[in-house]
Amino acid sequence: MSRTRIKICGLTREADVLAAVAAGADAVGFVFYAKSARFVSPARAAELARLLPPFVTPVGLFVNASEAEVQAALAALPNMLLQFHGDESAADCERYGRPYLRAARMEPGFDLLDYAQQFSTAQAILLDAHVEGYGGGGKVFDWSLIPKNVPSPVVLSGGLHAGNVLTGVLQVRPTAVDVSSGVEQAKGLKDAALIQQFCAAVREADAEMARQNCA
Repeated sequence: MSRTRIKICGLTREADVLAAVAAGADAVGFVFYAKSARFVSPARAAELARLLPPFVTPVGLFVNASEAEVQAALAALPNMLLQFHGDESAADCERYGRPYLRAARMEPGFDLLDYAQQFSTAQAILLDAHVEGYGGGGKVFDWSLIPKNVPSPVVLSGGLHAGNVLTGVLQVRPTAVDVSSGVEQAKGLKDAALIQQFCAAVREADAEMARQNCA
């Protein structure tokens, strides 16, 4: 059974990148949305990404960014995975010819199956809470809203932390999990111990799934 991948998002400091890598994160996220407290410029993200070892993926988060803004970030981080959190259409996401994640804002009545079909070229659909503005606001959504037959891989996000991610992985069985505020001491400032605890909880969930599959 493949393990659950882990993405630590909203990194702004060298120490936080190193902590994510040390804890075993598979990907780290850089926020290119100027209204976010976790915003970094492409140049700053490139500095931070230089600390990444092979096979840890940098991910760039965009919210209704212009094509020029996305291209500037790609020029700074050529191996970056794109993540779209705004009102982008499938054509908007596809125009760069790069792998991408598409965020879905989960709430009652939202048709995730239709949404996944619209963005069938996405590497995965990232499931986040529906809040005012963009992003999940550190809020957990009702995981029972997720249909069992989503045609795309899903990334579970929205209010995750070390205390609930084990339950989330066991209930949703996502391809990956994405955390930001759940491993922070303050907005944009990660806590190395919380990152370690979060990653350990995900590994514990994977071990529990393996036991269940063998039972």
